[in-house]
Amino acid sequence: MKRILITGAAGFIGSHLCDRYVKEGYHVIGMDNLITGNIKNIEHLFPLKNFEYYHHDVSKFVHVPGQLDYILHFASPASPIDYLKMPIQTLKVGSLGTHNLLGLAKSKNARILIASTSEVYGDPLVHPQKEDYWGNVNPIGPRGVYDEAKRFQEAITMAYHTFHGLETRIVRIFNTYGPRMRVEDGRVLPAFFSQAIRGEGLTVFGEGNQTRSFCYVDDLVEGIYRLLLSDYSGPVNIGNPSEITIMQFADEILKLVQNPKAHIIYNPLPVDDPKQRRPDITLAQNLLGWEPKVQREEGLIKTYAYFKEVVTV
Repeated sequence: MKRILITGAAGFIGSHLCDRYVKEGYHVIGMDNLITGNIKNIEHLFPLKNFEYYHHDVSKFVHVPGQLDYILHFASPASPIDYLKMPIQTLKVGSLGTHNLLGLAKSKNARILIASTSEVYGDPLVHPQKEDYWGNVNPIGPRGVYDEAKRFQEAITMAYHTFHGLETRIVRIFNTYGPRMRVEDGRVLPAFFSQAIRGEGLTVFGEGNQTRSFCYVDDLVEGIYRLLLSDYSGPVNIGNPSEITIMQFADEILKLVQNPKAHIIYNPLPVDDPKQRRPDITLAQNLLGWEPKVQREEGLIKTYAYFKEVVTV
């Protein structure tokens, strides 16, 4: 049985990855310090023989006994509200944490996949964003602690690949959504759903003309699964190229939730908020035979069912 370590295992994406690899017959070792993760996301796996959980901060030395075939590094605060509250931890998990896990992968002769992000492109001057675009990032702005942590993470991963010959994979994740997102996550989809369900104002920044591209979590997990088993070491965009303005997205949420008290309110644009976000997924299509399957309408219905259960009115 192949053994895989998944860091950030109790987080939104990490927990779905745990589900997938358990289902595929791997022995899954989930690791999380619960700084933003929720143990409830993986509690259903605890009775299983092929799942174990380590409560640990990967910014400190990481030891996993026995054979290890794969590592998925998904530990990190991942929303603006988190990395603005925890800037130092965000930088440390992207730098020290990644270094520790690359060292573990080297000692175990394991293949490692690290979770990068579309934020490495910053506020892009190229649209849509391809993997060969270097980005437009403000390193000392409020988002810099996350953006630069991820850019460093990619750099040290490639250094281990070229210098040590380590088998490495890099996924650049674009906006992902689905069940198990945190209500107080701070990103647009949890904010809109919780505000609409409570009958509050949906907070649109600026005039709502900025665009995002939303990928359902099952599609993302499938892309990551294929990328890990591929033989490509460079970064690969995984996201849904269906682009929508924030204002259009707010309208879709209002129509779905149908709370007559819900409405739209406008706030000033945050500093360095990206104006456009859409992945070019040509590489993923050609390399992995992957493209998203879940249409936004279907994905939002599934996600709404989850938020109705967890949002307190």
